[in-house]
Amino acid sequence: MFKRACLSHEGMEEIKIAATDQVPEGMGIIVEVGGKSLALFNVHGEYYAIDNTCPHRGGSLGDGFLEGERVTCPIHGWQFDVTSGKGVAPPGAAIKSYKVDVRGEDIFVEME
Repeated sequence: MFKRACLSHEGMEEIKIAATDQVPEGMGIIVEVGGKSLALFNVHGEYYAIDNTCPHRGGSLGDGFLEGERVTCPIHGWQFDVTSGKGVAPPGAAIKSYKVDVRGEDIFVEME
């Protein structure tokens, strides 16, 4: 499922991670790419990818509750903005976010 596409920015490459019909609006899925687990979300037809693992207790954010642009970790309730990876609750927390590009029905993520 994961095909290397074209080289992007220096040292980065885009990798196909899913098709748009695999991620219903208002939902997230978990994808494995390049040895990493990512959470991929569809927020009003826009797609966002962040690290899947909550830094608090290791909860799967792809299994979390998505409300608007905010995902809540299913273990202890930490919340993150899926568009940026910034912590909402607590505000000092953060996780890595990844650039996503949609071409036709294919979703690509930019990885190192």
